[in-house]
Amino acid sequence: MNKNQVLGFLKKNTMIIVLLIVLGFFAWRTGGAILLPMNVSNLISQNAYVFVLATGMLLCILTGGNIDLSVGSVVCFVGAVGATLMVNLNVPIWLSIIIMILIGTAIGAFQGFWIAFVRIPPFIVTLAGMLAFRGLSNVVLNGLTVSIKDKTTFVNLFGGGADCYVRDFFGGSDLNLTCLFGGMVAAGIFVLLQVTSRVKRVKKNYEVEPFLTFIVKLVAISAVLLIFAYKLSQHKGIPTVLIWVMVVVLVYGYITNNTTVGRYFYAVGGNEKATKLSGINTNKVYFLAYTNMGFLAALAGMITIARLTSAQPTYGQNYEMDAIGSCFIGGASAYGGIGTVPGVIVGAVLMGVINLGMSLMGVDANMQKVVKGVVLLAAVIFDVVSKRGGKLFAKN
Repeated sequence: MNKNQVLGFLKKNTMIIVLLIVLGFFAWRTGGAILLPMNVSNLISQNAYVFVLATGMLLCILTGGNIDLSVGSVVCFVGAVGATLMVNLNVPIWLSIIIMILIGTAIGAFQGFWIAFVRIPPFIVTLAGMLAFRGLSNVVLNGLTVSIKDKTTFVNLFGGGADCYVRDFFGGSDLNLTCLFGGMVAAGIFVLLQVTSRVKRVKKNYEVEPFLTFIVKLVAISAVLLIFAYKLSQHKGIPTVLIWVMVVVLVYGYITNNTTVGRYFYAVGGNEKATKLSGINTNKVYFLAYTNMGFLAALAGMITIARLTSAQPTYGQNYEMDAIGSCFIGGASAYGGIGTVPGVIVGAVLMGVINLGMSLMGVDANMQKVVKGVVLLAAVIFDVVSKRGGKLFAKN
């Protein structure tokens, strides 16, 4: 590879390199504790809500750098309603799940209506939602905690119980063989999809990355998947919540990359006026982005109360910041039109590694917030400066 190709590779994979450096730093500082199988599993369980919310937040950001400040409060409100239905009113679990999904989606549609069709700025609408639904959560719960520990079906389904792991169908003893097999299948599918995509692009005379870079990427990512599966197999196997995260990532990754609707989000963020002139209803794109955000907030709400086996008026605080930070750290542009689901997941993992690593090191909670704030600012500065061709200061 020549110098330009190397620089292009480094720029394209900056956050992955940063993630590896940060992981290596914490592995050194914690004596390898962060890489213990139990901590790897906890990294997934504790940050599952971030993966889900950040995926939805990406669609909002793509439309022009817009964000949803209400998701943390919506998570709390949906969880409060669900816990009240299941515990206090004895509503069947499956009906409660459906109601929670409908409530979250309705909230998203309500906010999307004002943003898309009335054109009230998203910041104002979702700030109002953040305040309103936080207050409604307190009203529903009467300021109290509602425990859902006895609802084992719900808790295990959404990854909060002691049995919230996929059982080993192969009967492994020291290692969960089902988890290992799943890791090998995931690596195989990844390689197959990448090779197929490259072959198609070559046939159509599209530009492709250098062959050596392509091979290095395949080997590196496949190795990470296998190591990750091996670590999980040493603990209890595949957490149930990981299934939910994988479904969300795969579905939305496909939508953004392979569907017409997915490309609309990029088009609106790139140039809304041109998109409208081309015949695309941009109002519907905004409405869909925020309705979808409400739907995923409902899913994150169920994951949250399942993991914590209760609902409290304080749940969901700063969730919106974790989701927004993951998007920008993962390469989403502050101006919209740029960003990918895999990039967002890298950003979310980086945030999770920083949280877990500092916790294992015993860093004060306030200093953890400082570090996360600095990382977020650095990511946005990198995005803005790179768009100016490396120039730090803007022209007057």
